[in-house]
Amino acid sequence: MNIIQVYNQFPTQDSCLEYLEKVRWNGKAVCPYCKSPRSTPLPNEKRHHCNNCNTSFSVTVGTIFHKTHLDIQKWFLAVSLILNAKKGLSARQLSRDLEVNKNTAWFMGMRIRRAMSEKGQRELLEGIVEMDETYVGGKPRKGNGGSSGSGVGNKRGRGTKKTPVVGMIERGGDVQAEVRLDRILNNKKMMALAKSHIDPEFSTVITDQFGGYYHLNRKFDHKIIDHRFRYADGPIHTNNIESFWALLKRGIYGQYHAVSKKHLNQYIDEFCYRHNNRHNDEVFSQTIERAMGVSK
Repeated sequence: MNIIQVYNQFPTQDSCLEYLEKVRWNGKAVCPYCKSPRSTPLPNEKRHHCNNCNTSFSVTVGTIFHKTHLDIQKWFLAVSLILNAKKGLSARQLSRDLEVNKNTAWFMGMRIRRAMSEKGQRELLEGIVEMDETYVGGKPRKGNGGSSGSGVGNKRGRGTKKTPVVGMIERGGDVQAEVRLDRILNNKKMMALAKSHIDPEFSTVITDQFGGYYHLNRKFDHKIIDHRFRYADGPIHTNNIESFWALLKRGIYGQYHAVSKKHLNQYIDEFCYRHNNRHNDEVFSQTIERAMGVSK
């Protein structure tokens, strides 16, 4: 759903709240504090009074929209803008689009990314699965000898001080990725990651020649493409996960410019969520359901 459709479908604050009540309660309000269905609507305030615990509440309690002073329509527009921004949307751009300050836009973006997290809904990947790692963050290199030309700076590849991210993509399907803050990418860690994301019975895992993947053949049908000699050998390649990394990095360096380690996982989840729902026409309503705590 684009921003024009959002404006047309939700022209007022009341229409937005009615939609949220339908999504969350489907016609029967339930107190978020004591879970009682016995409540009385307060129409002038767009709230409900719980007859059990004697507390008033709104539909936004306990959701990403709770305790904000912004119109829900602006939240809906922010969801639409972030979902449709293939390379991500910076807080400054979101603040200009919604006419809010930068800190408010950043706060909104991070709450929406919380709704985009798929950790609780992940299914094991099957079929041909490409697995690879990349490195994100740090200052950009200047030439080949570091920022001062003295040989000190961010090295290329696995010698870098950047944060490693390990990703797995189902050929023609979903992608899953995890940040490795401990920077450990040995055989034990890679095996544990693969087992938590990939079905060993119905999958063929394709990786490059990195030694951390060598023990995957103990549990998986494992194929290796050695990038020192070629980048593809028929169906054996990691081009799909490499393409995802390219899009991710263009977004992080081109839109966000800098991402802290503390929040990096949320940004990675954002790109995975958009990729996995690229053909989903109901992704807007699905994201609102997630924001309201309705799992589907």
